[in-house]
Amino acid sequence: MNRNRHQSGTEYCAQRAAAYTSTDVALGDSNDEPALGAHLITKRHGYEHHGIYVGSGRVIHYAGFVKSVRRGPVEEVPLDEFADGHTVAVRRRPYPKYSGLQTVLRARSRLGEDRYRLLTNNCEHFCAWCLVGESRSEQIHAFLKHPGAGVHALLCLVSALIGIRLKTDRAAVTAA
Repeated sequence: MNRNRHQSGTEYCAQRAAAYTSTDVALGDSNDEPALGAHLITKRHGYEHHGIYVGSGRVIHYAGFVKSVRRGPVEEVPLDEFADGHTVAVRRRPYPKYSGLQTVLRARSRLGEDRYRLLTNNCEHFCAWCLVGESRSEQIHAFLKHPGAGVHALLCLVSALIGIRLKTDRAAVTAA
């Protein structure tokens, strides 16, 4: 896919993210409630963000760099905050090791943990550990296997972090 010279980096990253296909099942509307312990994903600019549905419209996820240029801990948030304006889908796992309730309890056991590492302990590693007991990230595996895709995702992440920083700086100036 060639980048149109009139596209911004963010638009290009969004286009690449939208081109990703999988067997994930999108949540249709606000009346759709995922199963307890469901593995939720949102496609972001160049990567996917992952979380575990814990019921009552709440998700536990590794915040990582989602909201800030500073890494965040494992936290519980409302589903709409987790989505951050993006479509939410349920990642199907054919043989999870743990039941929905066990998955939720495992996720809750790590609330407040603040050891995020992009390559070795990210939101997808967290969800895999909650569901199957093995900390693994298919995204990282794919990026390492296909370095071009990894570089693309890294550039999209940097672009998103710069956008967050600019938004934060503008808000600080406006408040002053």
